[in-house]
Amino acid sequence: MRQPSPPAFPSAARNLAAIGRRFYARGWVLGTSGNFSTVVSRRPLRLAITASSVNKGELRAAHILHMNDAGKVLGRRAAQPSAESLLHLEIVRRTGAGAVLHTHSIWSTMLSDVHAARGGLALEGYEMLKGLEGVRTHEHREWVPIVENDQDMTRLVRVVGAALAGRDGGAPPRAVLLRRHGLYTWGDTLAVAERHVEILEFLLETVGRTPASGSPAPV
Repeated sequence: MRQPSPPAFPSAARNLAAIGRRFYARGWVLGTSGNFSTVVSRRPLRLAITASSVNKGELRAAHILHMNDAGKVLGRRAAQPSAESLLHLEIVRRTGAGAVLHTHSIWSTMLSDVHAARGGLALEGYEMLKGLEGVRTHEHREWVPIVENDQDMTRLVRVVGAALAGRDGGAPPRAVLLRRHGLYTWGDTLAVAERHVEILEFLLETVGRTPASGSPAPV
């Protein structure tokens, strides 16, 4: 399938900033948590990505950086992208994604811990699964790998990269959870990636509020 043409950097910056404010309002990226990116060039690979340590409720286009394929900021900008920018690059390279979004919601943080021993979390039988790209029926099982969080970013990139290959020869995942950290998901375009966040955050909260799931009790 032909990949959509990347957006120009100014448009990408405005759209990422707007998504950040929307996600903040939903409680998915409180404070300075979370980071977002979208591809603005494939050859050479360039991303528009959020600067580090910016409150997402106050995110503006000026807080979006232009980054190369080595994780370095282009242009004369003192701000730095998150160290997790290397994860964005890894996901883009391995999946061909056009955008990567990382949230720190309560439910993704809790469930990534509760289900860590299983190596992942299965989401199945829910109508909302049809909001994920390529899913046509609620009779679908979406496996979301859970990997240990790690301050060694080179090692974490390697572990996440392995998780993106799929489980036991199955389909590659559409998302990854970092234990006690949050959710990474992606899509061919920024709009698809945003929809994936909305769908997955809904499903994670649903699972978390269902006592029979073995997850935390409702609050």
